[in-house]
Amino acid sequence: MVSLQTPVCDFGWNPPDFDLPGVDGKRHTLASSCGKNGLLVMFICNHCPYVQAIRPRLVKDLADLKTHGINAIAIMSNDPTDYPEDSFEHMKQVAKEFDFPFPYVIDETQEVAKAYGAVCTPDFFGFNANLELQYRGRFDASRKETAADSSRDLFNAMLQVAQTGKGPQEQIPSIGCSIKWK
Repeated sequence: MVSLQTPVCDFGWNPPDFDLPGVDGKRHTLASSCGKNGLLVMFICNHCPYVQAIRPRLVKDLADLKTHGINAIAIMSNDPTDYPEDSFEHMKQVAKEFDFPFPYVIDETQEVAKAYGAVCTPDFFGFNANLELQYRGRFDASRKETAADSSRDLFNAMLQVAQTGKGPQEQIPSIGCSIKWK
């Protein structure tokens, strides 16, 4: 397992569109995913210990952000051939078990991950209402275990985006497992 950090936020960058199947049986696009105050696009998977460490708090924070007009979508881009726990069937189970308040979609071709420049799981891309990138940082200080008394970096940044349209100038990169490329 390779641990990688995300690049620095490229403020104002506009996201590429996508059209991906979700575990809910629907197709999800960039336009259908947006909230009135912004969108969080995140690249996650089921097997990564970095994602597992934050999953319950991620669900809670994203449900809270939705009340502030920030929607989210989770994209799984790993090749499940070597990581069967990242299969579409397992994605359905995880989404149900944790009651995801956001669509969980699969990027089978990995084209979306490449278009976004995603490098790891979790990798967060926070956009304002104009779909301009405002956050590319970590969830919090957690690594493979939940950090005690950790700040809510992602939540606070996206709340700021909802309120002002701008993300924090200082951001700490996310860290996680490398995307499992085909």
